[in-house]
Amino acid sequence: MAFNNIYKGKKVLVTGNTGFKGSWLSTWLLTLGAETYGFSKDIPTTPSIFETLSLAGRMHHRFGDIRDKEALDSYIQQVKPDFIFHLAAQAIVSTSYADPFDTLTTNVTGTASVLESIRNISWPCTCVLITSDKAYDNVEWIWGYREMDALGGKDVYSGSKGAAELVIKSYWHSFIKAMPRIKLGIARAGNVIGGGDWAKDRIVVDCVKAFSRQEAVEIRSPRSTRPWQHVLEPLSGYLTLGQYLYEEKTGNGEAYNFGPRAEQTKTVFELVRDLAAQWGLNPEQIVRITGNVPFEEATLLKLNCDKALSYLNWHSTLHYEQCVTMIAQWYKAFYLEKTDLYDLTVRQIDSYLKEAEKQQLAWTK
Repeated sequence: MAFNNIYKGKKVLVTGNTGFKGSWLSTWLLTLGAETYGFSKDIPTTPSIFETLSLAGRMHHRFGDIRDKEALDSYIQQVKPDFIFHLAAQAIVSTSYADPFDTLTTNVTGTASVLESIRNISWPCTCVLITSDKAYDNVEWIWGYREMDALGGKDVYSGSKGAAELVIKSYWHSFIKAMPRIKLGIARAGNVIGGGDWAKDRIVVDCVKAFSRQEAVEIRSPRSTRPWQHVLEPLSGYLTLGQYLYEEKTGNGEAYNFGPRAEQTKTVFELVRDLAAQWGLNPEQIVRITGNVPFEEATLLKLNCDKALSYLNWHSTLHYEQCVTMIAQWYKAFYLEKTDLYDLTVRQIDSYLKEAEKQQLAWTK
């Protein structure tokens, strides 16, 4: 059991369910016994984790653009979910440079569309809206950003996430705060890695594609540091936030950071080196540093997660080495072993739960 068994038998809607995080969340909800629904624009990558795990045959799903508020509202009114997890977004920094308008409308107007649908809900519903650590105005300091720190962004992607937060805040205070049947929380996380991600311009994706062909991987910014976290870490936070809101154990309308242990702030080169070692490859022969950065990237951004610890009794579970091992295991199964990836994904969720149980984390009960 986990999350006090509150998701079992409940209708849970995941927007962006065909994406990387959405597919992992949908799979976890299925293992928890939830009646799982999805609303997503398309299959975003080839290969696709959604297709690899055959999730179309395991959950209810509707294709639709999150910006189409009539279509979204109609689906929500039809399903009448007990929980909504809003993950649908344009989540790639490089894409925001290539198509800034689509990024802004998806992340800002799309969030407003979800909030409009929430305004029309007449039944009890718990809503967790996921934005990003990029919502913070990154001033390149060494401290972790807290939920009270300034939001913003110098680039379009960060700006779209900061703007989405302002939209949530204004809808909360103008409308949703006065709706007693709605519970709402905001979740911020970033630098999420894990098996089944095939989005472009992601370092793990570039690595496993190259490694599977025995080719060198090109890295642009080897010294850039990131607080890497396995996808199950923030998802456990989102599900915990949903539980605490549902059980009225935490404040309504609040934002929470979900990030990894401090030890997991590693350079891009360190991550590539450790993945190569898991693949049985020599990092010195398999890495090519190009120094070609086609767009501006932040070099340091990490989160302070003390609020999640204090109010949700949540902290991350995995050590860096465990994270890298799980990722390598998943991709090697896909590229080299051709095993049942849904079964492997469920087993990784189960092993993550067992590790959290050993640490006596509150959400495991």
